[in-house]
Amino acid sequence: MKMIPLLPEVAAFIDARQALRIGGQTCDAPENLTVINPSTGRPLAVVARAGPAEVDRAVQAATRAFQQGDWGRMLPQDRGRVLWRLADLIEERAPIFGQLDALDNGKPYATARDVDAHWSARHFRYFAGWPDKIEGATIPVGTPNRLNYTRVEPVGVCGLITPWNYPLLMASWKLAPALAAGNTIVLKPSEETPLSALYLADLALEAGIPAGVLNVVPGYGHDAGAALASHAGVAKIGFTGSTRTGREIVKASAGNLKKLSLELGGKAANIIFPDAELSRAIPGAFWANFGNNGQSCTAGSRLYVHADVYDQVLDGLTGLAAGIRVGPGLEDPGHDLGPVISEKQMQMILGHVETSQKEGATVLAGGVRAPGDGWFIPPTIISAVTDEMTIAREEVFGPVLSVLKFDDEADVLARANHSDYGLAAGLWSQDVTRVRRFADALEAGTVWVNCWGETDAASPFGGVKQSGYGREMGKDAIGLYTQTKSVWVG
Repeated sequence: MKMIPLLPEVAAFIDARQALRIGGQTCDAPENLTVINPSTGRPLAVVARAGPAEVDRAVQAATRAFQQGDWGRMLPQDRGRVLWRLADLIEERAPIFGQLDALDNGKPYATARDVDAHWSARHFRYFAGWPDKIEGATIPVGTPNRLNYTRVEPVGVCGLITPWNYPLLMASWKLAPALAAGNTIVLKPSEETPLSALYLADLALEAGIPAGVLNVVPGYGHDAGAALASHAGVAKIGFTGSTRTGREIVKASAGNLKKLSLELGGKAANIIFPDAELSRAIPGAFWANFGNNGQSCTAGSRLYVHADVYDQVLDGLTGLAAGIRVGPGLEDPGHDLGPVISEKQMQMILGHVETSQKEGATVLAGGVRAPGDGWFIPPTIISAVTDEMTIAREEVFGPVLSVLKFDDEADVLARANHSDYGLAAGLWSQDVTRVRRFADALEAGTVWVNCWGETDAASPFGGVKQSGYGREMGKDAIGLYTQTKSVWVG
């Protein structure tokens, strides 16, 4: 097995015990995290583990930077210039970020470098244009001889908690608008994929973001995450992760009524109608679910296919699955899919497959652990699925696609909406009237038509129902990290 050689910077980074980043300095902690390489199942790196004491220290550093520092008081165009410089640095160091995420997440190196790092830079570049466009208004009030105007101000210290499936990209989604608005940050990346966040903190200092503005504290959710969510010095929590954890964050935030935005789980419905252009719909539906190895809240894991084209779509999907290469993130030549994130996740995914078979579904492809030392599962396609089965209701978060049959348009709309989740949905059809009708009626924060997974820094993203609330990206994201003050002048 030939592997892509590690860049010297990456080799040095993972060989050194990585400390916390607090107040512009590296800070120790009494306990460690061992980061595992999911492609091998073996230890990759050692990182200082933050607990409540370290989180408190980071919040204090962020508070000092917010109250006494220059970031929020900086001329807006200067703050934008710094964020643009950070975007440039991310782009320049894309190979480093690509290798770090390929190592601790397992995703193919080319994907981590060319997609995740590239889009992270684009997010910072987009929000670099916002600081001098965050403005209040003069309001024509009905009281004589009074001037009323508004100021849009940063909320203060923001606690950001990010997941392991897109380590750099999810951090960038939150950091870029929060920093553009003038806030200071305590970022808790996933304990399974902390490396790119730590490297990003170093890069932020190099770009000119003042010490204490961005603090990074890797740790477990039950102590570091809980401490951040409940801390009285934190004004805002931005979280991406499971719905179960989201509920706990809501409870923990009640102490000081923090501002919250939550991007939670999903069980996206993807619908192929008989008039769909199947040459596009079949590979589109395949990658809608198997992109990022199915480890995405927007995965189109419930695929509804009209009876007239059901067999043809199944044949196409299984044919694509047979040609997919699964392997380590840094293997050369690269693979289509890497491992799932952990042994625990692998066993949970395979448990869902086994349960589906017991409930009467049929596994057409995959469904077993692939050979190798890491946690590999080939693309798994399950047919004869009904809406009542566990596999059709619960989020699997892995490379498993459930294919369901439908005959009636009204029936499939009701079935697609019959879910606790509402992050994303999609449909494939050439009927413009149907497209418009379904785009309006599907209960989801994002609807994709004849495509899947399109996002842009300028376009809002978020969920409804138990997929959370708040919208990341675009101008809506600025609202997550600002508050409006009304000023009356007599």
